[in-house]
Amino acid sequence: MNIIKLDATASTNSFLKELSVESELSDYTVVVADEQTLGRGQMNTTWVSEAKKNLLCSVYVRLSDVPISKQVYLNFAIAIAIHEALSSFKLTNLEIKWPNDILSEKKKICGILVENILKGNKIDATIIGVGVNINQTDFPTYLPKASSIKNITGKEIVIEDVLAEIISKLKEKISLLINKDYDVLNEEYHNVLHKKNIPSMFKDDKDVVFMGKILEVETSNGKLIIELPDETLKSFQLKEVVFI
Repeated sequence: MNIIKLDATASTNSFLKELSVESELSDYTVVVADEQTLGRGQMNTTWVSEAKKNLLCSVYVRLSDVPISKQVYLNFAIAIAIHEALSSFKLTNLEIKWPNDILSEKKKICGILVENILKGNKIDATIIGVGVNINQTDFPTYLPKASSIKNITGKEIVIEDVLAEIISKLKEKISLLINKDYDVLNEEYHNVLHKKNIPSMFKDDKDVVFMGKILEVETSNGKLIIELPDETLKSFQLKEVVFI
């Protein structure tokens, strides 16, 4: 494993993506930064992190034989891997919030940004951006649902230890993907899916508030399937629905 350490960068994903274009990268090349000036989340959102307090990294993984049609299982594998890695640090009520945020005590402690490199109808490689709030204890007031490992466990954690656990679990879960163990990945993801089978309030992209119950994430397209009170099913893409 090749680890590239940076004091600061705009985005570890962007840095690694540019590096992959310029040179041949070894499998599980990792870029780690103390600080990101333009950290990115899902759908062009930003990732806010205090310098030297958290894990900010991106991992390059070769996936030359994974069909694009199985992309959702890659997302499952990544989310499960990081969920299991963080469980090593005694976090309580650890869950995956669709599609791949990691929550502890219903607070977000980790965000994941997956950017795939395609070749034909296959995923040739993937760049996995991971931001884990580790030792940061104060967060902006506009991020009331953010927390950290230290806030939840009361313990200072060595950032490198978290990275080592994440890499180990990524290798384990991505090997399931390579071996086409799709049912295992599907079951493991849904076993820890936030609000699965629990009646909850949601709001759609038209600001309509409604009651529903998450049934599953559709494996063909990654959409969230919610059962409404009249037992009809409705599917949602990312950013089409929010949890209240």
